[in-house]
Amino acid sequence: MTDERAVAEAAIKLMRGVVYKDADESVWLTLERAGGAVRDHFATIGVEIVMDDSEGYAFLRSRPPEADEDEFRRLVHRRALTYNVSLLLILLRKRLLEFETTDGDGKLVLTTEQIVEMIRVFQTESTNEARLVDQAETTIKKAAELGFLRLIRGQSDHWEVKRILKAYVDAQTLNDFAATLREYAGVAGHDSRARVQATADERGPR
Repeated sequence: MTDERAVAEAAIKLMRGVVYKDADESVWLTLERAGGAVRDHFATIGVEIVMDDSEGYAFLRSRPPEADEDEFRRLVHRRALTYNVSLLLILLRKRLLEFETTDGDGKLVLTTEQIVEMIRVFQTESTNEARLVDQAETTIKKAAELGFLRLIRGQSDHWEVKRILKAYVDAQTLNDFAATLREYAGVAGHDSRARVQATADERGPR
C-alpha cells in the first residue's frame, strides 16, 4: 500500500469512529509513521486527532479556535445526554479507575446485573422493580450505542468497559461530580435529570 493510500485509509477510519490499536494495526502504524500528514489533512477543516498510545485509541475532535480566529463550524457535533446516561458514564469511569488502581492490566468486564446495581443506588425509590430494571437496561444499551460499552461475544450479559471513556470523563470530572452524585443519590427525578448533563460526540466512539 502506498503512503498516500495508507494516509487516506487512516483518515477514512478516523472519520468513521474511534481507531483502536489492537483492532486496526495497519491504520495505527500509519498514524505512528505518517501521523503528520493525517493531522495536516484534518487541520484544514478545524479537526484534530487525539491519540493515546498507552490506552491504544485515537479519535477526532473539533479544534478550539485560536485567540484571533472565529470558531470553525463543527464537523463533530455534540449533544446533551440524559441524566441516566450521564450518570452511568460517570459511574463506569469511577469503576474503571478503581479497576486500574487494583488490577492494572486487562479489561474491565461487568455483568448486566452489576451495572444495574450501580445505577439502582441513584434511582428514585419505587415498588415497580421491573420498571427500574428496564430503565437501567435501556441506559446500558445507550452507552453501548455510544461506544463506551461492548457486549462480550458469546455472552449476553457481560460488558467490556471501553477505555475510550477516559477521554470523555477525566479524573477532574469525577472529583467535580462526586459531591453531586451523593446529593442526587435516590432523587433522580425530573429536576435532577434536567440539571445533571454530560456531553459526547454525536458520532460516539465505536
